[in-house]
Amino acid sequence: MTFSKPLTARLTAVSVALLLAGCAQTSQPDDVFNLTVAHINDTHSNFDPVKSSFTANGDTVYNEFGGHPRLKTMSDAYKEQAQQNDDSFLFLHGGDAWQGSAYFKLNEGAMNADILSLFGIDAMALGNHEFDLNNTKLNQFISDINFPVLAANIDASEDADLKDQTNLRPFMVYAFDGNNKTAIRDLDNLPTDKDLVAVFGLALDNMPNIAPNTGDIKFLNMVTSAQATVDMLKAKGVNNIIALTHIGNAVDVDVASKVNGIDLIVGGHSHTLLGDFTNLGLHNNGTYAQIVKNPDNMGKTCVVQAGEYAQAIGRLQVSFNQQGDIVNCNGHNVLLSNDEFYSQPSRHDDEKFDSVATQDVVEFIDQAENITITAEEAAMRQRIDVNYKPAVNQAYGKTIAQVPVELKHERRPGDRGSDKHGSDVAPILAEGQYFWANTAEVQQVTGMKVDFALIGAGGIRTNIEAGEYRQGNVSLEMLPFANFMSVVPVSGKVIKTLINDTVSATLAAGSHAGKFPYGGHIRYSYTETVANKAGKVDFVEVMTGTEAAPSWTAIEESKTYNVALNNYNATGNDGWTPLYEAQKNSSKRVDLAFVDGKLTGFKVKNIVKVGKKYQVNYQGDAPNCKADNTVCNTDAQAVMNYIDSERNTLTPLGYEVVTFNRAQ
Repeated sequence: MTFSKPLTARLTAVSVALLLAGCAQTSQPDDVFNLTVAHINDTHSNFDPVKSSFTANGDTVYNEFGGHPRLKTMSDAYKEQAQQNDDSFLFLHGGDAWQGSAYFKLNEGAMNADILSLFGIDAMALGNHEFDLNNTKLNQFISDINFPVLAANIDASEDADLKDQTNLRPFMVYAFDGNNKTAIRDLDNLPTDKDLVAVFGLALDNMPNIAPNTGDIKFLNMVTSAQATVDMLKAKGVNNIIALTHIGNAVDVDVASKVNGIDLIVGGHSHTLLGDFTNLGLHNNGTYAQIVKNPDNMGKTCVVQAGEYAQAIGRLQVSFNQQGDIVNCNGHNVLLSNDEFYSQPSRHDDEKFDSVATQDVVEFIDQAENITITAEEAAMRQRIDVNYKPAVNQAYGKTIAQVPVELKHERRPGDRGSDKHGSDVAPILAEGQYFWANTAEVQQVTGMKVDFALIGAGGIRTNIEAGEYRQGNVSLEMLPFANFMSVVPVSGKVIKTLINDTVSATLAAGSHAGKFPYGGHIRYSYTETVANKAGKVDFVEVMTGTEAAPSWTAIEESKTYNVALNNYNATGNDGWTPLYEAQKNSSKRVDLAFVDGKLTGFKVKNIVKVGKKYQVNYQGDAPNCKADNTVCNTDAQAVMNYIDSERNTLTPLGYEVVTFNRAQ
């Protein structure tokens, strides 16, 4: 079966029944079981649409994509179609519902539980950002939602908060009779007259290194746990098996190549919008419904993922034979657009398309299968606007800059149409943190002049949109994790190793690129020598002088440099391991937070590894970010101060930080 274009140009909940006519399944042999799966992932609290753009008929169109009310309209449409056709249907979430917007900063997990429970989701993977608060609040979220969270490779039996959580499960088994679906609890008494599907979860097995607030949960090897789970389910008589994962597309493919018996992997974590979107002037991120051979060279696994930030939804049909092998797997992702289009990113009224130009875009969209115009579901939009949006609007604070043209953040240079220099956002943030760390107030606390700053791409959550830029755009959206700044003296050799290791770790297609390094007052070049596998650092140079008149000097391996960066990366998390290695015996690092309104330095003694976690030992007191008198988000404060005082017109830096030469 190949799905027809899911919706006409103007989809509303009322018109679903008429608009979905003609989408029935093609005929299949009687012994084949057909399952339709809709899926989303990495929604990251993007309850409102994301401002974006695409190309139609050769012209750039500025629009909005997604938002949860638009996802609700489309997922409801998919469910309605499945019901009309008596199709078996699952709706899955690939994890990382948390974090990413001002809504989450203000409401934490409560709003996510409220809104997501309106979707009729069948299961969600356990993402790393679900650990951004603490396990008490994660436990509350899992208790409040009306769908299970899945992870087969964790052991929560020793965690005080989650050990008794019955809605955190390794897997679910569903029995289908056409569109009728029943959750099965007793695997020893399975129905024999229905089609059975198991969905099991996989979380990152290095989670403690990615998300330090994991409590006492143990994370087990992904491949070993997956194979054991599949073998157990098959032994019980369940042959149709889906893995719902939050481990990244490249790791999904790797797991599929090492585990026998997974029919479908519905993934998340790498934010990969699989499919060819070059017809929209966007990017080709790889094959949607990629087929991967299992290690027995007989079985095969279909792999999908649906992008990021609630902008798109995926839908596919999987067909299983009686042995549980897939005989068909196809579908696609679709971007969900609004119906107002502009010629400029500032989106002023006089830049709005007239009716003729709008109709041309609508007709273009009607001819494409990977984009559709979708109305927001009215009840959900009202629920957000009434219950949550007023507090968010109030929290944004004063305007600190004007942005003439949107600045894009791309984690890995070359991805999604970006050039070899990548993000225009990350270098500005690093430059701001460098600037702040060298102010008199900060130097008085640290006793150090900073040579340059580094920043990991994954900690940056948004682009910088055109128009007014407010404080909350930084502290609530761009840098929402409330990390504190650190100043760390390390050798030039450590910096070169760090850059080499972190860039090398992102080379594989579909890999999670959150660890990719950017900087301020530093630049480097890296050349990939074997496509997707190997490369080397060409040079690293430190900048003296000013942005307008820079002077560059090769980094010296034996020289000690004072580096400004957030505490998460400074500790070695997310693959920045050389910084842990450099501080495991001793450190002269100083961490910076405000206590009772006064900037305070906390001197680090060393870093030790406890299990899979890095633990910072201080010479005296540690910063207590939970205390009412302590403000820890100095990473965001640094950037806000810099933009407000030095960069009221927010444009890219005058120099490139990264040059990333990909193999051809």
